Amino acid sequence: MEDKKSISAEDAVKIIHSGNRVFVHGSAATPVHILEALQKRHTELQNVELVSISTFGNINFNDPLYRDSFYINSLFVSENSRAVVNSEHGDYVPIFLSQIPQLFKENILPIDVAIIQVSPPDKHGYCSLGTSVDIARAAVDMAPYIIAQINSKMPRTHGDGFIHVSKINSLVWHDSELPEVDYSLKANDAVKQIGHNVASLVEDGATLQIGIGSIPDQVLKNLTNHEGLGLHTEMLSDGVIPLIQKGIIDNSRKKLHVGFSVTSFMAGTKKLYDFVNDNPGIRVKDISYVNDTSIIRQNPKVTAINSAIEIDLTGQVCADSMGTYQYSGIGGQMDFMRGASLSEDGKPIIAIPSLTSKGLSRIVPYLKEGAGVVTTRGHVHWVVTEYGIVNLFGKNLKQRAKELIRIAHPDYKESLEKAFYDRFKTGN
Repeated sequence: MEDKKSISAEDAVKIIHSGNRVFVHGSAATPVHILEALQKRHTELQNVELVSISTFGNINFNDPLYRDSFYINSLFVSENSRAVVNSEHGDYVPIFLSQIPQLFKENILPIDVAIIQVSPPDKHGYCSLGTSVDIARAAVDMAPYIIAQINSKMPRTHGDGFIHVSKINSLVWHDSELPEVDYSLKANDAVKQIGHNVASLVEDGATLQIGIGSIPDQVLKNLTNHEGLGLHTEMLSDGVIPLIQKGIIDNSRKKLHVGFSVTSFMAGTKKLYDFVNDNPGIRVKDISYVNDTSIIRQNPKVTAINSAIEIDLTGQVCADSMGTYQYSGIGGQMDFMRGASLSEDGKPIIAIPSLTSKGLSRIVPYLKEGAGVVTTRGHVHWVVTEYGIVNLFGKNLKQRAKELIRIAHPDYKESLEKAFYDRFKTGN
């Protein structure tokens, strides 16, 4: 269905002018081919604001060559934009993932152009946003001009991601493999033990929210003896495939979307992208719906599994920054931590290795100066490391600190006990 709107990436990006705000489709749907063409225009452009969540693929926004041409206003920071976001040529917007569509719809961040990647149009003329409906649904609804990379490798997913080809202003036909991430390759012994510990908290009939990374992947590997599990999660990865195929995740006990797995975006390997392609059992929906606390809480036993950079002795969770250095973003952690806590028999879980990659304790007396509190101590319930499981809900500050010290790495327990005494003037 190639027509007069079909042009090259180089011609498509000529519509973009200095000072424009441009939405960039994120995660596995990052339109790298078009972005490369846009970057080639860097000598002609100044202060083009690029707005997106995580971007994947072989595209680098950190190169100093582009600093005056593009301003990265990130809604969730990723590796290929981290340096520029932490410079004068970019910044980060702290916001719950569920509320990002509001920025577009209420013209808080009005968009001039949206660059997206979609599946080829079907016989009715509908393309699919594929692996990432998330915030892209609102962006394409509000953008006055849409440039789309049409990629036959993009899966056609069911849900809120359909866009008719007539709504797209420029079609760039270009096939390329989607970027892949394989979290199972990053699991060490500590992560495997955490996966086992978290899985012990998951009850039959639970509705799962699985975050990003190797820990959630290990949790899924430990759920093979469960039954009647449901899936309502912002993000989908390869680990759910065997559980769905074996009928362990059958969504039979949910109250919303019974029989269907609900997500908003997926990131994984080609196996995952093939699995979701034209799969009516997977519903990929707008993030403002999937991550709405009032929706999440309606399902039973919502078990939300998220991670963190560090947690202090009172239970404050930093999940988005290293001190003042912006590493990632708030994302959907608070949406699901709160939703799970309000769900009947729900369990909001923070799961972390006891040590950082540099061998420092993730359980700390105080968060680093400038660190962002993503999940407040009032929202934290379950915390899991490879050394055990604690529930902080209803516990006072001293009790919380003692519980967290109990699951800290042995090498740091003495210093944490000293910090406890210095703070509370007691050893009890």
